[in-house]
Amino acid sequence: MKIEMLYSKIHRATVTDANLNYVGSITIDEELMEAANLLVGQKVDIVNINNGERFSTYVIKGKRGNKDICLNGAAARKVHKGDKIIIIAYAQMELEEAKKFKPSVIIVDDNNNIIKNTENLREE
Repeated sequence: MKIEMLYSKIHRATVTDANLNYVGSITIDEELMEAANLLVGQKVDIVNINNGERFSTYVIKGKRGNKDICLNGAAARKVHKGDKIIIIAYAQMELEEAKKFKPSVIIVDDNNNIIKNTENLREE
């Protein structure tokens, strides 16, 4: 049996831009992508802490070091610059693998600098 589990998340990222005139997706700084083990084109859920919106989109790579978190296309209507969001990725895995798996959790400050990078959400 496979179950869907948290794979990684970027917690409390600050939206730096919202670009309505783009095909769609979320632009994430390459450094943050690597820290969270996210891939270009990977499906992610976005949770907007400011307004409660929840939606799915896919990742595109932003310039390393720019700290960009930009919602593009229709998703741009669900956020405002300065909003706090959580970017969540899930993975399907076998039950036994899921019991041992430790997701990547990246916590960022108001400027999207990494302040904590943990792969251990569960207490042993």
